[in-house]
Amino acid sequence: MRGFFSIVLAAALCSGTAAQGANLQISPVSISFQPGQNAAGIQLQNNGDTPLYGQVRVYAWDQRDGVDALTPTTQLVASPPIIEIAGKSAQTIRLVRRGAAGIPVTPGGAEQTYRILIDELPRGDTQQGNVAIRLQYSVPAFVLPVDTQAAPQLEWSTFQRAGAWHLRARNTGALHAQIGATSVTVGSRDVVLSKGLLGYALPGRTREWALPADVAGALPAPLAIDTTVNAKSQSAKAAVVRD
Repeated sequence: MRGFFSIVLAAALCSGTAAQGANLQISPVSISFQPGQNAAGIQLQNNGDTPLYGQVRVYAWDQRDGVDALTPTTQLVASPPIIEIAGKSAQTIRLVRRGAAGIPVTPGGAEQTYRILIDELPRGDTQQGNVAIRLQYSVPAFVLPVDTQAAPQLEWSTFQRAGAWHLRARNTGALHAQIGATSVTVGSRDVVLSKGLLGYALPGRTREWALPADVAGALPAPLAIDTTVNAKSQSAKAAVVRD
């Protein structure tokens, strides 16, 4: 099982309006269920000339100890779970929420978060042991809270673990934070951490990143952050904390 979950946790984080591999195009690349909405769809377009085969798996998405954690779930179901798309054709994957009974209630009525993993497989390898995954796509799915004013609230800090400096984003809000292009300033140094998607901080959770040597070498010191959160520019200060 360790090998299987290492594949899951290494899934790419999609952003933008479409995710495209060699021949497979996926749209949309992020799903948001409105309160009371029970179904949504993902369109898979095979731009190649030969059939494409694969599988679709659904996981509850959490964050533990600063990193993503995925757990198989039946609270959100993908249909069909096995895909075969002819060349120059499309197929729609239907996502259906099961009844609210049994779905854990998150603190403060926060949204529920999932990941849809779409694996492109060689023909005949679908759902078998030691699957040789050609390409893997990871689509985030969010069940939005009833409170339409819900928003992420990020608290930034730096800390040292085993001699290495890290950046932490703690989300105390009830909505996920999609953290995009991010740069930091420490002393006279301006360092770009990410030109695109840095990652997500889920509601009530923390996300952590190891800091590069040119930043870590100047710590502990005040750290200024310029970033985008849910496509909006933000500036913040990161406090130095002791873990």
